[in-house]
Amino acid sequence: MSAAEGPLVVGVDTSTQSTKALVVDAATGRVVASGQAPHTVSSGAGRESDPRQWWDALGEALSQCGEAAREAAAVSVGGQQHGLVTLDAQGEPVRPALLWNDVRSAPQARRLIDELGGAKAWAERTGSVPSASFTVTKWAWLAEHEPEAVRAVKAVRLPHDYLTERLTGEGTTDRGDVSGTGWWASGTEAYDEEILARVGLDPALLPRVVRPGEVAGTVRDGHGLPFSKGTLVAAGTGDNAAAALGLGLRPGVPVMSLGTSGTVYAVSQHRPADPTGTVAGFADARGDWLPLACTLNCTLAVDRVAALLNLDREAVEPGTGATLLPFLDGERTPNLPQSSGLMHGLRHDTTAGQLLQAAYDGAVHSLLAALDLVLDADADPAAPLLLIGGGARGTAWQQTVRRLSGRPVQIPEAKELVALGAAAQAAGLLTGEDAAAVARRWNTAAGPVLEAVERDEATLNRITGVLSDAAPLLERDAASR
Repeated sequence: MSAAEGPLVVGVDTSTQSTKALVVDAATGRVVASGQAPHTVSSGAGRESDPRQWWDALGEALSQCGEAAREAAAVSVGGQQHGLVTLDAQGEPVRPALLWNDVRSAPQARRLIDELGGAKAWAERTGSVPSASFTVTKWAWLAEHEPEAVRAVKAVRLPHDYLTERLTGEGTTDRGDVSGTGWWASGTEAYDEEILARVGLDPALLPRVVRPGEVAGTVRDGHGLPFSKGTLVAAGTGDNAAAALGLGLRPGVPVMSLGTSGTVYAVSQHRPADPTGTVAGFADARGDWLPLACTLNCTLAVDRVAALLNLDREAVEPGTGATLLPFLDGERTPNLPQSSGLMHGLRHDTTAGQLLQAAYDGAVHSLLAALDLVLDADADPAAPLLLIGGGARGTAWQQTVRRLSGRPVQIPEAKELVALGAAAQAAGLLTGEDAAAVARRWNTAAGPVLEAVERDEATLNRITGVLSDAAPLLERDAASR
């Protein structure tokens, strides 16, 4: 391994399934070491994880990085959004964290929307209409179902906040991640005291919001990780905002991320406020905005369909009219939090490969339906769609997105963009640069471009029609639970 040209930084991605760490040369963006360790997530009605697993996984991932991690001058943590981490007076979890894909708080979401002026008022106030994914609804669910746990809570954090605080000893968050809670007002960029009062959450339990480019703290003694005391710690951010940093994203460039969840987003200089709730009006980690639409069912749902059919995930065949809505975990876009999967149009000659392709089509349809709402009116409709996340490496995903979007599709060669974005944020502390400019200097978005093909309007219209016709049945699913 050749010597680094500049100081080393560490970028962390604590995601739903694992924690990844990259040691990166701040001068060139070259990844000099990496590590990864898994988490477990509960099954059944809820989706929960013990936050202490994330810390242990971070330690294991850094251990795999070897001596390079010890030389790091700065570190930053990107993490899964929306998760509710509740800590006691000793900083220990009161209970497992409620994760973004835990949809038990759907009734609380509906009630909060009604109690505070309706969807339009929420969008104008916080930038988003809260769904069952949002942290504010999870806190309301916890207060209703586990009041004893709530009484023991002395600090409320998001997943990336939890790891950052264990590094620094200080409770901090950033505007990108806090904008997904539902209790941060995007217009004033401050905690919304009326919303907090409505759900019975004392603002003193919340972390300080660190400004873009500001140091969150320094690594303290006794952490047990291979960082020197005094190593700079950046604010960190949510996973989508970190990936936007990792791409060096400029306003108007569309991104589709294919992971456990699916997302479409773009950087905007205009504060979003979509009263339909389809687009979440998140902040980015720099000072702009990150309008975003998210689905709960993406790569894991399609892989589950492949497993049920006993097929390899790439074993798709051209469809003949079957439609599969893979809403296996309920759905967020469209807003059907307790729906289930639905299949329509089976014939004697329908093959397993065609059903698998229908699952891909159903997952991508949900994302593309929101893309036009995410982009500003002046965005270039012919600009390549950046395809990222684990699914972006799969041929079936690539070709499905290409066929249903009608856009050229660019696949960045850089991997682990959330961790790279966190690393760019850490590097910006050392160089004084904007983190996105750091990533552009590293040329992280470079990669092959698949040319545009004619958009498959027939398939898109068929899925839209089935979804519309099935809406009463899908909504009955929710009412029966």
